[in-house]
Amino acid sequence: MLRDSLRYGGLPIEFRWKRRRVARTRLLLFCDVSRSMDEYAAFFLRFAAAVLRRLWRVEAFLFANDIVRVGDRWAEEVWRAARSAETFDAAKLQEVVQRRAPIYDKKQDGHYNLISALHKSVRGSDPDAALYYLARMLDAGEDPLYLARRVVRMAIEDIGMADPQALVICNAAKDAFDFLGHPEGELAIAQAVIYLATAPKSNATYKAFGAAMRTAKEGGSLLPPKHILNSPTRLMKSEGYGSGYEYDHDAADAFSGQDYFPEALGRQKFYDPPERGFEREIRKRLEYWEKLRKERGS
Repeated sequence: MLRDSLRYGGLPIEFRWKRRRVARTRLLLFCDVSRSMDEYAAFFLRFAAAVLRRLWRVEAFLFANDIVRVGDRWAEEVWRAARSAETFDAAKLQEVVQRRAPIYDKKQDGHYNLISALHKSVRGSDPDAALYYLARMLDAGEDPLYLARRVVRMAIEDIGMADPQALVICNAAKDAFDFLGHPEGELAIAQAVIYLATAPKSNATYKAFGAAMRTAKEGGSLLPPKHILNSPTRLMKSEGYGSGYEYDHDAADAFSGQDYFPEALGRQKFYDPPERGFEREIRKRLEYWEKLRKERGS
């Protein structure tokens, strides 16, 4: 939160503003309400005009003297509880404070608890719960692009190849928010969340990549088999580079069945798709190719 103060025509002014996005800047204006509000009005109109040239929306609140002495955290909570463009004096403060404001701190448990709840609701195929936690985070002021990035991660980690379109949908939602901004663009993120929650689930890609990474780190710099190496020089050809390679498009079923793993490593199996969603079809293909591989003695 940025803070500044000035005097305008002898009037003490303190203002605080919190920059979330260009479209969502928060402005808190602290004034001495014992002075004439007409005097402040002249300043505020000039101040707001300058701000509005750069911002899409300004939400301003005028508080009584006592509020100036409270800490920033309490003032932020009051801001969350207050209604847009509301002006009130000390007599109305109690009513405003009693309004329930979102309890949320981006750097503390509230942030991590809600994003975890959103992710697990999507994974658990519960679109209603997922929408609820998405709305909670947006209402508390979370950056929608952060949520869009996490939704993309959910598509990769929890849906994967069971529905490859999920990643496309989530990237489109991110682009839609970039294009539309707040608040219309948030609906695109909500649509992506519903799509993910109702899509078939699979972490087969996530597990396969993790297993491949472990094997790559443990195996070190193993040379691929010579038959799939390029041989641009005579020396390489004489060493057997490229020798025996079969061009798959020329083979029956466009499948030669050759082994592509390093000889020192041997054939590995990382990807084991479940019989859900599109991976049901992928599994059929893999089983067919494995049958051909055995028949052709590879």
